[in-house]
Order: sequence, then C-alpha cells, then structure tokens
Amino acid sequence: MGVPFETLLPYGVILVMFGITGGALGGLQHMQNGGKRGRHNTDMWDRVRVPIGFLEWRGLMLTSLQQMMDRDRRLTGYLRGQSDRVEAAPGYELNSAWRCEKRFL
Repeated sequence: MGVPFETLLPYGVILVMFGITGGALGGLQHMQNGGKRGRHNTDMWDRVRVPIGFLEWRGLMLTSLQQMMDRDRRLTGYLRGQSDRVEAAPGYELNSAWRCEKRFL
C-alpha cells in the first residue's frame, strides 16, 4: 500500500523553504563581501592581536586582519574592497581609525 502524496507535502514545503532561505543567506553574504568569497582558514599572522590606541586600556584589541579590513573599508567603502590607487581618496585623513570617547568630544 502506497503513501498518499498529501502526507509528503509538508516535507516538500520544508525542503523548499530551507533551500530558499539558504540561497537568500548565501546571496546576502556574497553582497556584503562585495561580490567576493568569504574568508576561511586565515593564517596565524592574520590572527595576531595588536592593541590600537585608546582601546588598549579597555582590553579591546583588533587582529591585523581586522585592522587591514577596517582600512580597506575606510578607503573603498567596502569591508573587502581594495584599491590600487597611489593616493588615498579625498577625506580619508578625516575618517581616522583613532576614535575619541564621547566625553572628550
């Protein structure tokens, strides 16, 4: 005796929804990376934590990879963007990574 197809419909709907959700999340991550693939298996050099500025006394540190990605974001507007221009874009000197606390502003 066979199984009526109505019993398998919920499983089909669930499978389709997982596929749509996975595709949408993958597309969103692809767009957030500026059309590049995600970073996996970074080297140990990329994981070294370096204290920067006033964050050091709070115990907050950025890895060298995070520092480079922040610099790239400030240069190009994308976290994964890179530029081959010799000179920085206008206004780059004003968006410094050295941020002040609110109480000093």
